[in-house]
Amino acid sequence: MAGTTKKSKKPAHSNRKYILGFWTLFGVGILAVILIFLFAGWGLFGKMPTFEELENPETNLATEIFSSDGKTLGKYYSENRTPIKYDDLPNHLVQALIATEDERFYQHAGIDAKGTVRAAVFLGTRGGASTITQQLAKQLFTEDVAQNDLERVFQKIKEWVISTRLERQYTKEEIITMYFNKYDFVYQAVGIRSASKIYFDKEPHELKIEESAVLVGMLKNSALYNPMRRPELVKSRRNQVLEQMNRNGFLAEAEMDSLQKLPMKIEFTPEGHDEGMATYFRAYLQGFMKDWIKQNPKPDGTEYSLYRDGLKIYTSIDSKMQEYAEKAVTKHIAQLQKEFNRQNEKNPTAPFRDLEKEEIENSIQNSMRISARWKKMKAQGKSDKEIKKSFEEKTEMRVFSWNGTIDTVMTPRDSILYYKAFLQAGMMSMVPQTGEVKAWVGGIDFKNFKYDHVKQGKRQVGSTFKPFVYATAIDQLKFSPCDTLPKSMFTIEAGKHGNMNDWAPRNSDGDYGGMLTLKQALAGSVNTITARLIDKTGPEPVIDLLKKLGIDTKNIPAVPSIALGTPDISLFEMVSAYSTFANQGVYIKPVMVNRIEDKNGTVLYQNVPETRDVLSKEAAYVTVNLLEGVTQGGSGTRLRGSWAVNNEFYKKAVTGYPYDFKNPIAGKTGTTQNQSDGWFMGMVPNLVTGVWVGAEDRAVHFPGIQYGQGATMALPIWGMYMKDVYANPELKVSKDEFERPENLSIAVDCSSYKASRRNNDSVPDELDF
Repeated sequence: MAGTTKKSKKPAHSNRKYILGFWTLFGVGILAVILIFLFAGWGLFGKMPTFEELENPETNLATEIFSSDGKTLGKYYSENRTPIKYDDLPNHLVQALIATEDERFYQHAGIDAKGTVRAAVFLGTRGGASTITQQLAKQLFTEDVAQNDLERVFQKIKEWVISTRLERQYTKEEIITMYFNKYDFVYQAVGIRSASKIYFDKEPHELKIEESAVLVGMLKNSALYNPMRRPELVKSRRNQVLEQMNRNGFLAEAEMDSLQKLPMKIEFTPEGHDEGMATYFRAYLQGFMKDWIKQNPKPDGTEYSLYRDGLKIYTSIDSKMQEYAEKAVTKHIAQLQKEFNRQNEKNPTAPFRDLEKEEIENSIQNSMRISARWKKMKAQGKSDKEIKKSFEEKTEMRVFSWNGTIDTVMTPRDSILYYKAFLQAGMMSMVPQTGEVKAWVGGIDFKNFKYDHVKQGKRQVGSTFKPFVYATAIDQLKFSPCDTLPKSMFTIEAGKHGNMNDWAPRNSDGDYGGMLTLKQALAGSVNTITARLIDKTGPEPVIDLLKKLGIDTKNIPAVPSIALGTPDISLFEMVSAYSTFANQGVYIKPVMVNRIEDKNGTVLYQNVPETRDVLSKEAAYVTVNLLEGVTQGGSGTRLRGSWAVNNEFYKKAVTGYPYDFKNPIAGKTGTTQNQSDGWFMGMVPNLVTGVWVGAEDRAVHFPGIQYGQGATMALPIWGMYMKDVYANPELKVSKDEFERPENLSIAVDCSSYKASRRNNDSVPDELDF
């Protein structure tokens, strides 16, 4: 057609450059991605884990302390992590994790492609793309925080690479287990086992579905979803987890609805070094373990770490007996403190007694110099004058009270006086046949009073020392409990037995008339008869006996006056010494650690009992028989239900009365000068328990003997403790007679003893020095 022109066709080769350019860019992109992943794998973007590290991811594992009945007493850790196995995880916990954090966990190989595309398209508004494996990779190997977008990109790439390696190295179950064991749930709850214990006081397998949902909900951000600070937010998050479980077919809708309506119950049980059970014992054990570690290196010569190597320490402590001991100490001392405070209301030198103004000031100054405040300021280069001035300046502080921690304002100097006014206690319970220590209470509150009154502290023991004198006389001179001695005044002259001056002890009741059997004399704690006995034996044999009984004697002088209990001895030493009497004269070194294992269960230490013969069976039994007299006719009769039924003073002074024990009990009370220390040592055939009560400063004490004697200060703790122990038949604490040796040659039955050697049957039992 005229006037028209035909459109020319574009040659095909003209599009080649675009097609070639596209595929070139695509290829370069693929190559770049491959190179980026290779570079990441080679560590060019930061350190990557080696094969060996993937095989054994480095994780700080807490050392766990177990009681003899299998309960966890506490842990030593830099991170409070105790790993568990997949089989110990309840199904609903695993299901909650997968439903909430990674629905396609079992379908992907470390990276969820669908989730990644969705996150990229919607910029994370419809959920993130991190799989459980990626989250684990981040926790294990990429913990450095990215500072900018580029670093975040490289970190994400590293997570992807490590995730794929983890998936090749481990099963899905192992990845889930490592993830749960690694996550930090705050409040020193690192790992699911610590979290279960701290938030619910349970093992993981004991968790309920709604409790598992709380813990899985915290995985999003444990600081934000903190049940102790934001309970309503955490409850909402818990219900969201339950909804996810329903969405993924793990929960029926009706079950979800009922669980979402439940209140959120948290049983917060912190596991800090200052909290929990047996805190004083754990502090002692920490020192024991540090010494053991120094002497027992790993096979490669390096030292074990108490805080990172996941050791398992199996102790002798029984969790129930420890619980009963702590309860008895707390209940009695809290009540006794009220009376102590009342009696100090009109004391112008409170809390001190018997001290001049200058002596009180010296005591305060000494306390200032050993305080943490003084040491800290000294390290800062402050002068003594500046430091002392700081003790006079009021400051905000939190202080201990029996009604809970108090927020207050006072000077550090006043806080010293405040804390000195508190009565303290120590208690230890031991099986005499095995040496196993079953309970250890070193004070009233470890967080505020670190000093351990079981092993660290040494105090005058008062009349609890007298059985050592009697045992020496029985062993050497074959005295019988039925033998009699005069109660009259008795003097050991200067120069005899190393005496520098004449020594003539007085009896607490002021009575010096008549004759008493040894059983009556020990029950009444008669000083003059004890003096006569040590005069017959001499002090050196008594000290020799003490050494054999495991007591440190280097500071005990060989003079007769030790018979009345002037030496300073620890409660630990006293309990192990008395245990020898109950163990038929065989001393056994106290056992606190039965076994130590590494994280794989390999036994590193097994206790081997250390024993030695100290007394004959006969001498030990006769000593026990004498001590039974204390609970039959002396100050220990307060343990019997028939004693002082209408004694209003005693009912007011102590807790847990009446005790109403009917079984054989051997024991001895003790009170020191000015009522600074109250003691009770009590024995049944398979358990020996000692109790000490007093203030940290010996000048802080009751003004009179009624409240200040061992029978009021210490014995009630023993009584309450043993009531609880006997109420638990699983503990198998004996109510039987003490075992009598065959062919006993020393008479213990005074009814058939020669009448001419018997006299006064009435024994004072109110006072005990």
